[in-house]
Amino acid sequence: MSTSVHHAPPPVPTEPHILDNAAWAALSGPHAGLAERVGRAARYPTDISPFSALEDPADPRAWADLAALVGPGTATPVSGALEVPDGWTIERGGDGVQLIATTLYAEPAPEAERLGPADVPEILDLVALTEPGPFLPRTIELGSYLGIRDRGRLIALAGERLRPPGWTEISAVCTHPDHRGRGLATRLVRAVAAGIRERGDTPFLHAAASNTHAIRLYESIGFTLRRRTRFLLVRPPDGQPEAPQEEEAGQPEETA
Repeated sequence: MSTSVHHAPPPVPTEPHILDNAAWAALSGPHAGLAERVGRAARYPTDISPFSALEDPADPRAWADLAALVGPGTATPVSGALEVPDGWTIERGGDGVQLIATTLYAEPAPEAERLGPADVPEILDLVALTEPGPFLPRTIELGSYLGIRDRGRLIALAGERLRPPGWTEISAVCTHPDHRGRGLATRLVRAVAAGIRERGDTPFLHAAASNTHAIRLYESIGFTLRRRTRFLLVRPPDGQPEAPQEEEAGQPEETA
């Protein structure tokens, strides 16, 4: 009698998804022209977005580059990192979710208007009231923003933020408290998504894990949970560390 043992083939390594490190993919891709970068770390100008990103959050060299980029002791938010190197401090942490549009019906909203730099003061007022996430004086440069007005007053907003290749994040979705329950946010999300799909990208978005109301709304209109995320506000050491040396690479290059 002979027996044969069939061993299971070794697992095929799974390639990281571009949305696993969406901020880096955007800053090193479609938003590279906006990026401030040192080696393996990049960030948006601080009047556009507070976010910074690491090419590989597990690489200590990327953290050294980030410390050189933001400056000693300067706090900065990063995503995709669960821990920090020695000497760094975690100021705050937060859990989020990442959702992608799978069955979302996208269509223009005839009542929505394209917003521009002249509308920023009104946008900042609405964002301060509703707190959908960070919006700064130049955030509007990241993409298309649409708004709905009532008797000339801006009452609802949605727009585009991160742009990894092939994807665009919908962000700053908010409605004035006096006008909620009318489906304005949904109409704007569908309208922003229509513009995203028109250029061949797929919409996605982020939400705080605690914002269950918003998550249920997004799922009800065709978004699907892709993964849970973690955001950290981190502070580098007070003294700037020396970047590790490499034989095959020169000093980190800073680009504007």
